[in-house]
Amino acid sequence: MPSSPVSTRISRGRYPVGLRHRIATLVLIMIVSERSFVSLEQAHSAEQSRVPNIVIILTDDHGYGDVSTYHASDVRTPQIDRLAADGMLFTNMRSTCTVCSPARAALLTGRFPDRVGVPGVIRTEKENSWGYLDPTVPTLADELRKASYHTAIIGKWHLGLESPNTPNERGFDLFHGFLGDMMDSYSSHLRHGNNYMRHNGEVITPVGHATELFTNWACEYLRERADLKEQPFFLYLAYNAPHFPIEPPAEWLERVKQRLPNLDEKRMKNVAFVEHLDHNIGRVLSVLRETQLAQQTLVVFTSDNGGSLPHGQNNDPWRDGKQSHYDGGLRVPFVASWPETIKSGTRCDYAGLTFDLFPTLLELAGQPRSTDLDAISLAPLFRGETMPAARDLYFVRREGGPEYGGKSYEALIRGDWKLMQNTPFSPYELYNLKDDPYEKINLAAANKKVVNDLSVSLRRHIQRGGSVPWHKPISDAASAR
Repeated sequence: MPSSPVSTRISRGRYPVGLRHRIATLVLIMIVSERSFVSLEQAHSAEQSRVPNIVIILTDDHGYGDVSTYHASDVRTPQIDRLAADGMLFTNMRSTCTVCSPARAALLTGRFPDRVGVPGVIRTEKENSWGYLDPTVPTLADELRKASYHTAIIGKWHLGLESPNTPNERGFDLFHGFLGDMMDSYSSHLRHGNNYMRHNGEVITPVGHATELFTNWACEYLRERADLKEQPFFLYLAYNAPHFPIEPPAEWLERVKQRLPNLDEKRMKNVAFVEHLDHNIGRVLSVLRETQLAQQTLVVFTSDNGGSLPHGQNNDPWRDGKQSHYDGGLRVPFVASWPETIKSGTRCDYAGLTFDLFPTLLELAGQPRSTDLDAISLAPLFRGETMPAARDLYFVRREGGPEYGGKSYEALIRGDWKLMQNTPFSPYELYNLKDDPYEKINLAAANKKVVNDLSVSLRRHIQRGGSVPWHKPISDAASAR
């Protein structure tokens, strides 16, 4: 190895022997220190460029008013509140739909639900099912697998019972949970007498409260991934709770009775149910910390839609609840925590939609995004940057029965204006959300031009959605019969 200029001059005897030794030692220390600094800098750079692990915690019918970090309430959610304190609390997020399946389809595809064949609820009874997830549209799990993620769904699927729309066929390496729409009991896990609990393709009959089972499985999964840190993971943890039937464990109900003895019984059961759920979410977050995964993991908590008022759920301060296009049916709790990037204790009033997670997560994973998405990335907000100009927010739901007749009804928000209806047969209502955030004064009659402009845009959305089948295509042979 050739000598450096300094070492060459030293070796030629221009300095006393003792001094030469001291200078040589100093030079060596400088070289080693410089190389060590470069190595540390490279290691830090590599750590910063590493993509995050991703955990989405999606609850079911969890009202905005049933998360205590938003405002004082009879319900206590310390684990969700801590997650919000550690990250960013969104105060103006809406679901893409006021009911389950469409919201989940949009979340997992980054497209409005009618554009992927799910304008309404996919039910276990085909005669009352109003959606069929387009098998050609890639899911979030499909895209993250391209970025070398391990992908898992634990909990509620609700996007199809059979091929080609089972979780393992739609991008998930692991499925451990419930295929169907809702459970008739959190202890039996049955729906209309049928068992839809699965471990991948295997029918299973686990024992225990569904909320606790899903939590146990999620904790097991995280511990397994902690031993495989070289591969990032995506965990979609979708609880059935607090969707009815409202079935808190007896000891949790007793705690609420002791604390709030005068509370209405229906409300009391829901408070206990939510607090039991919050405790289990805390167990999952605790495992992330214990396994030292928390620092490098983005955790998002949200709900599929607003809470169900007939079942004692709370959407305060917003009007109405699940199934409604008033904001009580659309506004949802939304929290994002990622210690490496998101500043703790921040609040954000950006008017987004839950399906914006799709492009957000692809951007963070370094995965290219389709130009055909309706959602936009929230990543700038995580970095403390501004978002592009506001866009129209579109909502649709198709439903059966005499009230809806198998037809759809829609809503559109543009700036401060909201045009909406709550059945296909009701006239449009118009609200100015800036002046009237609780939607008390219908301004449709006094602002016909605004109604006309927004209804034109709504019709365009309806036409786009109408190009996608929302029922499984019937074969020629079946048609002939």
